[in-house]
Amino acid sequence: MDRPSLHLEPHGAIGIIRHYIRDLVYGANDGIITTFAVVAGVAGGALPGAAVLIIGAANLAADGVAMGVGNLVAIRANESALAADGLPQQEAFPWKHGAATLIAFVVAGALPLLPYMAPVAEEGRLAWSAAVTMSALFGVGVARAAVTRGRWWKSGLEMLLLGAVVAIAAYGAGSLVAWAVDTR
Repeated sequence: MDRPSLHLEPHGAIGIIRHYIRDLVYGANDGIITTFAVVAGVAGGALPGAAVLIIGAANLAADGVAMGVGNLVAIRANESALAADGLPQQEAFPWKHGAATLIAFVVAGALPLLPYMAPVAEEGRLAWSAAVTMSALFGVGVARAAVTRGRWWKSGLEMLLLGAVVAIAAYGAGSLVAWAVDTR
């Protein structure tokens, strides 16, 4: 049975970005943070740089697809609940939101891995990755503010600080497990 729809297909670059802003920010934020968490955890565990790339690539593939599929399924579930209540449709194309989340995750999530693919001294790679990660987080926050008309510095700083907390937790966890394994 057809039901009324509140979905409006966005037009123009800004309209499209605003329509998918939740998916783009969610995907980019999680991609940057979880990939850097892998980098920091592996570095905290004193594993070689090749391990960062292998585990980082696996994270990009598995977590990126999981995020995109998760967003798709969540929107479909929400639409089913709305339909069960006889309410209008809100999103006509859930797969587009899933794709936006996946793409944002993979593109932004690849950034923390760049220093491990560049000709950078092994001992400096974590610092470069941290700098790239924190810059990217701040940049995503600034971009979000540009589309939502928020304060650019506040939005950038929020993303930066939340990402730093996650990075510290990941590095600490890697260090703690490496210490526990070495003391056996």
